[in-house]
Amino acid sequence: MAKDSNDTKKNKKDEKRDEDLSEEDLALKQQLELYVERVQDADPNLQKVALESMRQEIRTSTSSMTSVPKPLKFLRPHYGTLKAFYETMGGSDLKKYLADILSVLALTMSAEGERESLKYRLEGSGGDIGSWGHEYVRNLAGEISQEYAKRQSEEVPIEDLMELVQQIVAFHMKHNAEPEAVDLLMEVEDLDLLIEHVDSTNFRRTCLYLTSSARYLPGPDDMLVLDIAYMIYLKFEEYPNALQIALFLDNMQYVKQVFTSCDDLPRKKQFCYILARHGITFELDEEMAANDDDREALQDIINNTKLSEGYLTLARDIEVMEPKSPEDIYKAHLLDGRASAGATVDSARQNLAATFVNAFVNAGFGQDKLMTVPSDNSSSGSSANWLFKNKEHGKTSAAASLGMILLWDVDSGLAQMDKYFHVSDSHVSAGALLGVGIVNCGIKNDCDPALALLGEYIDKEDPSIRIGAIMGLGIAYAGAQNEQLRSKLAPILNDAKAPLDVVAFTAISLGLIYVGSCNEEVAQAIIFALMDRSESELTEPLSRLLPLGLGLLYLGKQESVEATAEVSKTFNEKIRKYCDMTLLSCAYAGTGNVLKVQNLLGHCSQHLDKGETHQGPAVLGIAMVAMAEELGLEMAIRSLEHLLQYGEQNIRRAVPLALGLLCISNPKVNVMDTLSRLSHDTDSEVAMAAVMSLGLIGAGTNNARIAGMLRNLSSYYYKDASLLFCVRIAQGLVHMGKGLLTLNPFHSERFLLSPTALAGITIMLHACLDMKTVVVGKYHYMLYFLVLAMQPRMLMTVDENNKPLSVPVRVGQAVDVVGQAGRPKTITGFQTHTTPVLLAAGDRAELATEKYIPLSPILEGFVILKENPDYREEDH
Repeated sequence: MAKDSNDTKKNKKDEKRDEDLSEEDLALKQQLELYVERVQDADPNLQKVALESMRQEIRTSTSSMTSVPKPLKFLRPHYGTLKAFYETMGGSDLKKYLADILSVLALTMSAEGERESLKYRLEGSGGDIGSWGHEYVRNLAGEISQEYAKRQSEEVPIEDLMELVQQIVAFHMKHNAEPEAVDLLMEVEDLDLLIEHVDSTNFRRTCLYLTSSARYLPGPDDMLVLDIAYMIYLKFEEYPNALQIALFLDNMQYVKQVFTSCDDLPRKKQFCYILARHGITFELDEEMAANDDDREALQDIINNTKLSEGYLTLARDIEVMEPKSPEDIYKAHLLDGRASAGATVDSARQNLAATFVNAFVNAGFGQDKLMTVPSDNSSSGSSANWLFKNKEHGKTSAAASLGMILLWDVDSGLAQMDKYFHVSDSHVSAGALLGVGIVNCGIKNDCDPALALLGEYIDKEDPSIRIGAIMGLGIAYAGAQNEQLRSKLAPILNDAKAPLDVVAFTAISLGLIYVGSCNEEVAQAIIFALMDRSESELTEPLSRLLPLGLGLLYLGKQESVEATAEVSKTFNEKIRKYCDMTLLSCAYAGTGNVLKVQNLLGHCSQHLDKGETHQGPAVLGIAMVAMAEELGLEMAIRSLEHLLQYGEQNIRRAVPLALGLLCISNPKVNVMDTLSRLSHDTDSEVAMAAVMSLGLIGAGTNNARIAGMLRNLSSYYYKDASLLFCVRIAQGLVHMGKGLLTLNPFHSERFLLSPTALAGITIMLHACLDMKTVVVGKYHYMLYFLVLAMQPRMLMTVDENNKPLSVPVRVGQAVDVVGQAGRPKTITGFQTHTTPVLLAAGDRAELATEKYIPLSPILEGFVILKENPDYREEDH
């Protein structure tokens, strides 16, 4: 009864609405009502005609996307009637026809969660799914994913659904809706279907969506998605992209497969440049390059032997070859009188600061004004004079700075270092050993000069010489997983007589050499070393480098760390939590794993007593995990702001460092302001960390605003030797490589994370957690670990014989074009320059000429260009 009264109300409303309709709408409405009556007629022929006409009306009227199509609107009141009639019909083609129409009507009528559109679709006549319009297909896709989840939990067969999925995916892929096809297949856990449906027109967009969505998927789905993208790229011979995914997955089999699938030598050279930039050790074999000469040429590129040459070409082109002295960087004349007057106080400390500034600013240029000045006036040369203006351990850093100036240039580097090996002063020898390691950083060589030179010094008496050699080997062979080195270094860890600092640096170096390898033997050796050390030793700051060495073994390897993390729960409680945080943050570094960030934030929210140290690495861990993608990065910056307000002192000391890591070589204004505020903090450790971080976020950018801040700080702190030292180092970092270098561990448009680079930065930041003992104390040479992350921020175009080619390119801010329609522009606000050019953080380049085709889709680092065969000079 109630229903009837409702109906009468409805009719009144309808009559009122009828008056508002235009004549043709009214005619259409009456027409459709007639069809509805006819469908219920006893005569099958009449039914058929009515259904046909209804179908015709609905199909031709998919009007604008914003409003409901007219026929659907007018048929809404009859949905119930038609449904009831459908249930009474016998099984016939007509019934299927009606099911199709009901399926479309359900689009606007069906109650939430009923999935009626899908139900009627499955009972209907099949037919072309696209003819009912996009909106219908999208609605079906949504219902399928709900139905699939339900059937999976009830373990009901899903064949009929999968058939429908096939049709929908084919439809989406034809109509440029690749993201929707991918989403549907992810819901029904059958991404392999994608490979059949992609073609040469849409595979790029599909893969772009796959690779960028991988960041936001929980494991193991993220790896699966990338696997599919890799297969698709291989299928369409888009090898450089496939190689990048192989590197992201850290899957050496895939890397090998890319080399064996492609037989074009210039393209293989381009792969080698990508591998060299990523900084992994990789040996080519017969399969990957059959011809011996070719293989040697390719291996040379992987070994990075061309880096120094390319970097100097860039420097000449930009005209910055002229060496700079620390005074050029300090620009003391711009400040008022008192700062320059205070400069004479602690001269050894001042000289040490100048040593570092000089090393960072002239890094890789092969000449400077302190260390490499030719000896005209005296027999010993003035480099020795500068060297001996430093005291004790200061000489170590001074001698090693020569390695930094001759960075990547192994031959002349070793020749110039040679003279320091014969000096009786152990600190100088230690610095020379470290310098040899620095020169070889990232450069691999068949004759292993670093191992030959440094190997014999590992077991000397003098601890400083041992540390120099061990740290040098760690830097030179980072990521090499060299067995020979393991057998030399591992025994030191378990030698009860070895001093703690030697053991700590050994752990770090082994962690670097085996970075991200999950090597069992090395992990065992470090774990035993941690168990053997006495309780008093474990309270020393340097003992905290042991867990870091252990963490580096699992850098970015996620679950693989779990067994070791269990073992770490048995350690002495002095170091147990510290170890736990360090392992967690290293294992999930660069993954963007939200749950781990929450976990680490939880540890930071506790208010503990002074003696606890584990919150420092937890704060750094937040930055290490969240730096993977832009969204997480912004959120982490906000979380860190909160920690500053509520956290205890030991957390506040780590926050600036975490901010420095999040925006490394990418000075964001809000972070710059926060750090500027913290650099005047009452707690000197917080201020030091903030000053160092200002250096890190501006590293290699020559950022004028940061340079100005640091100059003001140098006059503000002119009486405080330790803080002034930090300000100087930050000034050196901002002008690193005269503005040609970057410390950013991400490359290839922020897709790949270089493990050795991240390891170097992480070690340096962990050292800065205890400024007083390490950086301002006697282990300041730990700053040189940053060399692992230093890379030219350049785009260098070369021809197929590796000779530099000058071509016009457009450089602008990168734009995210994932899932956008058409061919959107990938950069905005560009300027046109000729190569070689510098790329700032977030910049992207594209060729401004049709004359050449780049062999890599991402224009960064070294890119090989081949001539475009279709190019006609006169057309342009």
